Amino acid sequence: MTRVVSFVVAMLVVCFNPVLGSPAMAALTAYEFSFVAIDGTPMPLKQYQGKALLIVNTASFCGYTPQYAGLQALWQRYRDRGLVVIGVPSNDFSEQEPGSAKDIKKFCEANFAIDFPLTEKAVVKGDRAHPFYRWAASVLGVERAPQWNFHKYVVTPDGRLAAAFSTQTPPESPRLTTTIESILPKK
Repeated sequence: MTRVVSFVVAMLVVCFNPVLGSPAMAALTAYEFSFVAIDGTPMPLKQYQGKALLIVNTASFCGYTPQYAGLQALWQRYRDRGLVVIGVPSNDFSEQEPGSAKDIKKFCEANFAIDFPLTEKAVVKGDRAHPFYRWAASVLGVERAPQWNFHKYVVTPDGRLAAAFSTQTPPESPRLTTTIESILPKK
């Protein structure tokens, strides 16, 4: 019961706190947030506690859409070492993700053989952004928030934000892979 109350309080703080830089927002971890999976089921990030996360806002009709291939390659390369790649489809930037969840899933599987977790479409910028994205902006600063599709957040196994990488940083970038390797869970 205490855990449920704590979760509800944390979500209320995130959802109703308009001050992005508040200490309350900085005190949370990524594992206190939840998405809805592309199949409509709950996707609490807590299920990935103890793993490194790469959370990326994605779009099917963007000049950067080929980054899906690199994200799938990262997932295949590091998943057995504790990395979870999570794609968060978003229609925030020039409406480049207009399809339904079914359309997005079919596109990703057919064109890039994506098998890493995908969420339902989510807002990733502004006042209506998903609570995870508002929290990330509060922790790293709004200048590190997504400015376009395929923005990447790296989360440590204990739920802290390790880094943010802009759209222009491809998944195979040595900067990104070095960051991922540095936070992978130790065996």
